[in-house]
Amino acid sequence: MAGEGVATESSRESKQLDQSLLTVLVAFLANLLIAIAKSVAAAITASASMLAEAAHSWADAGNEIFLLIADRRSDRGRDSRHPMGFGREAYVWSMFAAFGLFTAGAVVSIWRGIQELLQPEEASNYLVAYVVLAIAFVLEGISFIQAMTQARRMAAARDRSVPSFVLNTSNPTLRAVVAEDAAALIGIAIATAGIALHQLTGSVIPDAIGSILVGVLLGVVAVVLIDRNRRFLVGETVTYEVRQKVLRNLLDRPDIDRICYLHLEYVGPDRLYLVASVDMAGDDVEHNLAVRLRQVERELEEHENIEEAVLTLATPDEVSLVP
Repeated sequence: MAGEGVATESSRESKQLDQSLLTVLVAFLANLLIAIAKSVAAAITASASMLAEAAHSWADAGNEIFLLIADRRSDRGRDSRHPMGFGREAYVWSMFAAFGLFTAGAVVSIWRGIQELLQPEEASNYLVAYVVLAIAFVLEGISFIQAMTQARRMAAARDRSVPSFVLNTSNPTLRAVVAEDAAALIGIAIATAGIALHQLTGSVIPDAIGSILVGVLLGVVAVVLIDRNRRFLVGETVTYEVRQKVLRNLLDRPDIDRICYLHLEYVGPDRLYLVASVDMAGDDVEHNLAVRLRQVERELEEHENIEEAVLTLATPDEVSLVP
């Protein structure tokens, strides 16, 4: 986990951070353009579903700003007052984004649908709505493809399926963009169906129900994102596969004979707090063992993914961990 391997890993992680920034920027620009277009279309058509979609896109655009802040603030190095670094700030700001999606997107959409049921308002200029929704679908699709391209690349590097990786990744910005873009594409399909049924039947009910369904969809996505960020904020351990990989890497070191305890906890996107009880190779005196132990800790912390490493000496009667 040191030397040339660290340099290679650092380069890979740096590229992933750049890719995450690009993913968020693409999503922000797409959502901003879509929000403006949908707002104009909602004013022209008086469609409840279109207004719900406009609220959805404005919420997404605002959320991307929170995600950009999350990326920037969590990337700072640790200091004396923050020994674990600032990685968990990514989950705080991503939590704000998820709450924004819930309030500005879900609540507004459901409220507008209920209002339309209670006080029906005839829609018009359907062609405008269809054109705007078609453009929105293309732009959201571009953003979704960018996010999924990054997700597939990172999932393949970890030998994981894309859905499992996106749901469990420690990168909250990638998860948020994938989830929001997927919800946006489904929401556009729902809104299109609601507006089309409104036009065909002359009833506002399908349009209003479309708005409510968009709100429910956004609410579900927001709750999932809030829960995932909550888990990482309170302390999320790594998956079994990651744990086994780290265990093998530690045992591959010539200065470590065996490991009796290993704790790995995320303290930020792809950033780990490592605690291990180890049996050092050889039979040095206490002073030399302490020096060697601290040297191993420093070498581990040179790795891009290790924020802090704490090693203690194992006792002879402790059971060894097997990768």
